[in-house]
Amino acid sequence: MSDNIHHMGKITLPLAIIALLASITAIFFSQSKSGLAYVDVNELIEGYERTKIERTLFDKKANTLTANIDSLAKNWQNELKTYEEERPKMSKKEIELQQELLANKQQQLNNYQQAIQKQIQEENQKMTQTVVNDINDYIKEYGKQNGYPIIFGAGGNGNIMYAKESTNLTSKVLEGLNNRYRGEN
Repeated sequence: MSDNIHHMGKITLPLAIIALLASITAIFFSQSKSGLAYVDVNELIEGYERTKIERTLFDKKANTLTANIDSLAKNWQNELKTYEEERPKMSKKEIELQQELLANKQQQLNNYQQAIQKQIQEENQKMTQTVVNDINDYIKEYGKQNGYPIIFGAGGNGNIMYAKESTNLTSKVLEGLNNRYRGEN
């Protein structure tokens, strides 16, 4: 039994050295001669685990804000319906007053709707910027640690028309980014 354990130790060490050399060689050869590389920004944003979490939080906020608008709109419609039912029994003065009141409420509702839409847009921008900042910070670190002079960001809109597959760092960066987010780095 002890011979087996001793024998296993001898095999493990050379394998570890071979694995280390293989990974160093892979890193060396994965960089193109110029050292230039790129990442697909859209793929990073979509594949980053924090994006999903931030979107879920944003959706909850947006749904709550939208529900408030729906509730106020429903109240206004109910008041309008009530007014239309009561109108035949009202005096001219009461009709004018009620119409003015409903018009003011409708204006308030429109203003509130616009304010909420603006708030939702700002929240969406904030969420997106948080994710983009994380990605940019990680890519800077990754580039420095791996000796890349330039890492381009492609967004699928034609700014990189052709690149060797070995210059695409998207999956490596995404894996490292998610590991760091999970606290594994």
